[in-house]
Amino acid sequence: MRFSSYMNEWLYGENGYYKHFKSIGKSGDFYTAVSASRFFGASIANYFLMLLEKNPAYRNGWLIEVGAHQGYLLCDMIQWLYTCDPALMQTLRFGIVERQPDVQEAQRSYIKERFGDDITVTHFNDIGEVEASYAFIAANEIFDAFPCELLKDEKIAIVENHHIQWEEAPDETLQWAKSHHLKQGEIAVGYEKFAKAMSKGIMHGDFVSFDYGEKYVRNDFSIRIYSKHEAFPLFDESLVLEKSYQNDDITYDVNFKHVAEAFIAAGFQEEAYETQARALVRFGLMEILEQFAKKTTQSVYLREIDKIKTLLSPTMMGDRFKMIHFKK
Repeated sequence: MRFSSYMNEWLYGENGYYKHFKSIGKSGDFYTAVSASRFFGASIANYFLMLLEKNPAYRNGWLIEVGAHQGYLLCDMIQWLYTCDPALMQTLRFGIVERQPDVQEAQRSYIKERFGDDITVTHFNDIGEVEASYAFIAANEIFDAFPCELLKDEKIAIVENHHIQWEEAPDETLQWAKSHHLKQGEIAVGYEKFAKAMSKGIMHGDFVSFDYGEKYVRNDFSIRIYSKHEAFPLFDESLVLEKSYQNDDITYDVNFKHVAEAFIAAGFQEEAYETQARALVRFGLMEILEQFAKKTTQSVYLREIDKIKTLLSPTMMGDRFKMIHFKK
């Protein structure tokens, strides 16, 4: 089978890695910005508030997270919105796009733990199910979890019995690679379909997403496997695919140029593209911290500052992760 099909089964098949709820953080295979600090979500919510100031009509729209894991990000956003503007709890509707039933159940449990019965969150199996006159959609690390093809010397990867082999690439793949100056690396599968599905039922919207990657092709393989916070290149000779298959995470660096092309073709316009550090500061992270400092002890504040360093430091997530914002 093609590598994209293999990767899709690895992550989303009947026994796939994401089929059931997975721990993120110290007890899992990797960290995310969401698990690093609750102020990540607060900053995105603060940006949403800035947009609402420009168009108050959007106060009656949807706040939706795609690929929400346990629901931390959405809940952190709701918490900050409630702190700043409690009336929004009466006008906004909240949603999560998640197709795995077990993960949906974990999200419902966590949301109830955070807010009891005060907040109702609607689950969608697919972003195409959302129908809204306006929606603010947030996502963290979803584009790196789309299946991809692997291209090398005009050949694409196929997998037989968990061993990678190569066959001649179809013309459409070669044409895409040539137009993007790609000779070797990953070609994501599904960005176009996802962008069209989001555009279908949403009349007006803002989509803000964070991920690791660049706005150009690397012409090298970035695809790797994460297991208990260690990264292993896919083509590492010591790696046994059969053992990692569906047990460990598999991911690659995002080509944000490809993402942008898909969304622009679906009717969106690109509003911003910048490092995570610049985006979070622009969203008001430092002002949020100042408010937090006035309401807590110095020791608690200093602990939170250490977490924030993970989000902003150039040597950690600050520069490697990017934010891209599309508007429709």
